[in-house]
Amino acid sequence: MGLSYRMRLVIVCISIFVMVGLGFLFKRLLRPDSFGVYGPYRADAINEALEVPIRHGTNDSCFKCHPFEAKIHKAGLHKTISCEFCHGTYADHVEGDKKTGTLPVKTGDQITTLCLRCHNTEIKARSEAVIKTVAMPDHLRDQQVKLTHTCNQCHHVHAPLKYINRAKQITGLMEKG
Repeated sequence: MGLSYRMRLVIVCISIFVMVGLGFLFKRLLRPDSFGVYGPYRADAINEALEVPIRHGTNDSCFKCHPFEAKIHKAGLHKTISCEFCHGTYADHVEGDKKTGTLPVKTGDQITTLCLRCHNTEIKARSEAVIKTVAMPDHLRDQQVKLTHTCNQCHHVHAPLKYINRAKQITGLMEKG
């Protein structure tokens, strides 16, 4: 004959209490001391995060040493794009306030490859409803130039319409629409 119903119930209840007790014990033993100081996470995580070296800077970090580019960039259509998107991480160029390396400058086809990260018929940076996005190679066909043209033959990389608007001022030409 097996255990009675009452005995099985007692064993299940004791097992539940033991499991709950072990759970609280493990939680107490394994939970870091700083847990819960500032909410439901480890307060020490803040100090650990502060010790991680900075890899990325803001555009203002770059503009401190590059005022000419800053002036052009801030006036251009790409003013919301991070300098690091095209030039690489701040930490590869500056440590503290000292220049430690030179970031590569894109030229020729490298510029077009960089521009195609967003200006591509397959991958548009944003929908047309949000912001007008020029897509390659349609743009080259629309402008009736060779498909081998690089973007910087007509556009300033930091302010894409700078050269175009200047040419319109000189020639007095206006766009339709």
